[in-house]
Amino acid sequence: MQGALCCWRSAGLRCPRGSMRGFLQLLLVTALLICWRQPHVGANSWWSLALNPVQRPEMYIIGAQPLCSQLSGLSPGQRKLCQLYQDHMVYIGEGAKTGIKECQHQFKQRRWNCSTVDNNSVFGRVMQIGSREAAFTYSISAAGVVNAISRACREGELSTCGCSRTPRPKDLPRDWLWGGCGDNVEYGYRFAKEFVDAREREKNYQKGSEDQARSLMNLQNNEAGRRAVYKLADVACKCHGVSGSCSLKTCWLQLADFRKVGEYLKEKYDSAAAMRLNRRSKLEQTNQRFNPPTADDLVYLDTSPDYCLRNETTGSLGTQGRLCNKTSEGMDGCELMCCGRGYDQFKTVQVERCHCKFHWCCFVKCKKCTEIVDQYVCK
Repeated sequence: MQGALCCWRSAGLRCPRGSMRGFLQLLLVTALLICWRQPHVGANSWWSLALNPVQRPEMYIIGAQPLCSQLSGLSPGQRKLCQLYQDHMVYIGEGAKTGIKECQHQFKQRRWNCSTVDNNSVFGRVMQIGSREAAFTYSISAAGVVNAISRACREGELSTCGCSRTPRPKDLPRDWLWGGCGDNVEYGYRFAKEFVDAREREKNYQKGSEDQARSLMNLQNNEAGRRAVYKLADVACKCHGVSGSCSLKTCWLQLADFRKVGEYLKEKYDSAAAMRLNRRSKLEQTNQRFNPPTADDLVYLDTSPDYCLRNETTGSLGTQGRLCNKTSEGMDGCELMCCGRGYDQFKTVQVERCHCKFHWCCFVKCKKCTEIVDQYVCK
């Protein structure tokens, strides 16, 4: 305790008379300094709604604690939106979950595999780096919210929206009907923009600061994710007529399969633009020889870690123990996945359905086949 007080005195601060009182004040100052130095990417995020399922508002009995006060990770602006649109929160959580699952699918064969680490920050410290990976995560999460809200509107689950009111496409044949109940992508886009961007827009960062640059990066990537869902939504049609003659068609707007959105944003990840903050406090491309990014493109500020070794500072989980493909020369290959550290081989038993036969009518019967296969894990 006295040593702590001596450290305080050596730092040029006046020591209090009582050692206990001084020690407590030292702890308080230290805590304040730690909080002050935390990056603007909060420890808690609305992404946590994906890992902590949101109960429907009607599940809360009279006199119970309100829904919005129980949800962690919401910024003040997001909490206000929660109070106004409580029936939306279930679908925001579903959208975040969809985004996380798609992220994990797209990166399952990469050193960074979009792993979740806890129920609060979800992705951990790795999101504090303005890397390509953070860019993709923000975009796919925003896309997930647009997707979930748009579909919930169509299914009549939300009180403030319904089926899509998109005007009839000009290139739709005259004798085709424009109707049905389409996914309300317009409403999903607008609501996702209000909710997801609220955390960034309610902060007043100092101009020219790293925090301002990161906020602008997040906003750009959020928008790219929303636009991906909007852009990939397309017209779907159903035939009508005697004996399937398809003499008449009814068409409506329909969301693309979310896997297609994930693949589209993965391409944007591969071509993401490195950015920096200029003197006008705007993001500009680091390499001016390339075409500047559009609102559909992903941007990043910092070079990605190699994710080879576990690093508590960067949030890297490392690749030790990860499965790899001995015969592949890609990122899933043992040479690249294991970062040159080598790999261990082991045998495992795989059980698969085989010798399937169709029986009239109408079921398929299969046998179970076992096979011993070699697998490889990084050292």
